[in-house]
Amino acid sequence: MDKAKAIIDTMMSKDAFSQWLGIERLEEAPDFCKLRMIVRPEMCNGFQIAHGGITYSLADSALAFASNSHGKQAVSIETSISHIRPLVCGDVIIAAATQKSATNKIAVYEVVIQKENAELVALFKGTVYIKDKEW
Repeated sequence: MDKAKAIIDTMMSKDAFSQWLGIERLEEAPDFCKLRMIVRPEMCNGFQIAHGGITYSLADSALAFASNSHGKQAVSIETSISHIRPLVCGDVIIAAATQKSATNKIAVYEVVIQKENAELVALFKGTVYIKDKEW
């Protein structure tokens, strides 16, 4: 079995929040992950748009899976998001996390969140600390 897939399988099996989000794994490789999900009614706020935490959470899960997929355990130490367009119930969104730079201990990832039609909805940046502990 592919190492990245096995690591993400293990992480996802214990990740109740990502499971609640309804995340579907589309693609995974060392230092990369692409996820898909559908915005549900309980994810929307009083304006009837997706709560900002929804895109943030999807991006955070993509960051976690991508940054751990190379074999060493990694945890986020700083994250930020720019919300570009609102989402409504029923929107299908895809998050793709890609490593942009890395040292032995620190790595930076960009997560691009788009609707299924490739319309950009958010940009997320995450910095992780890479532990010495192997998966």
